[in-house]
Amino acid sequence: MKTDKNIVELLGEKADFYLEHVCEKITKDELQVPSKNSLEKVFGSSNRNPQVLRSLSQLYNNGNLGGTGYLSILPVDQGIEHSAAFSFYKNPDYFDPENIIKLALEAGCNGVASTFGVLGLNARKYAHKIPFIVKINHNELLTYPNKYDQTLFGKVKTAWDMGAIAVGATIYFGSAESNRQLKEIAEAFEEAHNLGMATILWCYTRNEAFKTNKEDYHAAADVTGQANHLGVTIQADIIKQKLPTNNFGFKEIGFGKYDDEMYKTLTTDHPIDLCRLQVANCYMGKIGLINSGGGSKGKSDLSEAVTTAVINKRAGGSGLIMGRKAFQKPFSEGVRVLQSVQEVYLDNKINIA
Repeated sequence: MKTDKNIVELLGEKADFYLEHVCEKITKDELQVPSKNSLEKVFGSSNRNPQVLRSLSQLYNNGNLGGTGYLSILPVDQGIEHSAAFSFYKNPDYFDPENIIKLALEAGCNGVASTFGVLGLNARKYAHKIPFIVKINHNELLTYPNKYDQTLFGKVKTAWDMGAIAVGATIYFGSAESNRQLKEIAEAFEEAHNLGMATILWCYTRNEAFKTNKEDYHAAADVTGQANHLGVTIQADIIKQKLPTNNFGFKEIGFGKYDDEMYKTLTTDHPIDLCRLQVANCYMGKIGLINSGGGSKGKSDLSEAVTTAVINKRAGGSGLIMGRKAFQKPFSEGVRVLQSVQEVYLDNKINIA
């Protein structure tokens, strides 16, 4: 694994910018910071039943980050979302689902998130070796013209039968079908909890109006923060969100509820402060925020992955869920990227801003 010196080198000339920043708007003492006791502190008095707590414990206590309160999850459902050929042509080995699980195991991930097909085909061999997270809905892009919708691909009970400890789902907040998706996934999460599984929600935003002539606000801190808040409202145990790229989405798009003072009070334009706003919307960090790793760009993947991890950790987030930067390259390189991210969370010198 990388050392703290290597992390500084990967951050490059912006190392101090990321490592020395102090959040002065929403301060760290207001947060529930990830720790080995996070589950007890957050869910010990909740309505989650003992089986859910056991499932969460299996996830948080597995892999290289086990027992730290942080998560490193390998998600691979891009074969549906982005087409299999486009997703796997850089490394065709991953057309074989078993190699996805092998990558997560070798890299020491807390868990692997994938489809009914991928995980179901390998359940008897691997469900007891690494926590399975079944992604139960997808936006398949073979429908023409494409639409912003998420469709259930199977039943929660099927995920439970294959030994999964959690289900994951996406809601496209802002899309024409978001209300139906919200109802479906709220019901699915209730069933998952009743069966003893944890729940992870991909809180993504989709609406053509969110992209203006000036800028794309799909990943704005205020808009994604509100998506997170809706996600925790339906009792997601973990929130997955893209790292914020800007702010003032509500103001610039011209909808929703906003006030100039809320921007001044809650955040600045520093990436860690913007991510801190996302964390705050997850009940001040009580529900863990894991940021996505983003697409693969080649040589810059390692430095980008480490930078994202530093921002997430220092903002008060709970880890990374990173796929394409790992599986769209040779196996050993993918392992290196995943473990380099894990090293950020294992480095006690990288603290909460």
